[in-house]
Amino acid sequence: MYSAKPIATSFTHPRAAAKVSGTLTNLVHGSASTYLRPCSIRVLARQPHVSPCRLFTSTAQQRIKEVFPPPPDSPSIKVTPPAWHHPVYTEEQMKAIRVAHRETKNWRDRIALMMVRLLRFGMDTATGYTHQKELVKPTGHENQKAVDQNKGWFAMNERKWLARFLFLESVAGVPGMVAASLRHLHSLRRLKRDNGWIETLLEEAYNERMHLLTFMKMAEPGWFMKMMILGAQGVFFNGFFLSYLMSPRICHRFVGFLEEEAVITYTRAIADIEAGKLPKWEKLEAPEIAVRYWNMPEGHRTMRDLLLYIRADEAKHREVNHTLGNLEQNTDPNPFVSEYEDPSKPHPTKSIDNIKPTGWERQEVM
Repeated sequence: MYSAKPIATSFTHPRAAAKVSGTLTNLVHGSASTYLRPCSIRVLARQPHVSPCRLFTSTAQQRIKEVFPPPPDSPSIKVTPPAWHHPVYTEEQMKAIRVAHRETKNWRDRIALMMVRLLRFGMDTATGYTHQKELVKPTGHENQKAVDQNKGWFAMNERKWLARFLFLESVAGVPGMVAASLRHLHSLRRLKRDNGWIETLLEEAYNERMHLLTFMKMAEPGWFMKMMILGAQGVFFNGFFLSYLMSPRICHRFVGFLEEEAVITYTRAIADIEAGKLPKWEKLEAPEIAVRYWNMPEGHRTMRDLLLYIRADEAKHREVNHTLGNLEQNTDPNPFVSEYEDPSKPHPTKSIDNIKPTGWERQEVM
């Protein structure tokens, strides 16, 4: 005759589940039909899902995926390699990256630092970013350190870290493109060479965009985050455009300070993974786009490894922009792509094998 497959139904309230279960049982056993067999019915009661509140958004939470399949190939195109091949980083080089800050020396530096702190405040507010604070309590002749765990909304989890990374990288890709465009037009207008600055600035913008595309493989932001990115990009692009026309030196110093904050952010995220505070990322593999771009070796393709690569990139941008801010903007060549008379002496390179966190002074490279 006829048979029915088991049906599983979920209810958010236990009482509703019990009531429906009793009604269905009476209905099935009380039936006089000989043509239908009793259905196997399982009624499951589960607790309603409580979605935590999010700052400045009404969209759904980002979806953290556990597996990243390779991207589907086009019918006639096998693969599109990156325009700029990324330098090879060793694990020792990436682990050697440290948080550093260049001290202000003049009014230009102070203006740049003030603007970075203002931007940092807005970005922290928009993404709900917080970090654990170390409290020092004096006890006798020693200082006993205690850690504020920042529970609840103030705890940084995988979702909040991704939201911050997405917003940060969407802004970080603007300065390099703006500076390269203006220097390109300046070179055409004055009929003079740019001495290698344009290529480095374009490569920086491209690298920041690759960071963004990598995180987009992990979580797609909702419409509210997209509107925030659109508004921030419109304001920041035009503001940086006008600022670069007036003082390129201040703008490069501004980006150098901004990259200092990026290094701090990724350092704290790596520390959270190592401390076991982000369990979903402990065994999470990097997206295929990241494996190809950074040439990540087998056995070193976890989320922690990915953040090590990105932090090293941000440290390189920190060095590049602090160095460019020390040079004569219209005459000095780009030291990161130049060939030197004595290559044995320490000098800037495109990789991180000889990195200087606070930048190279002009007399060191010129």
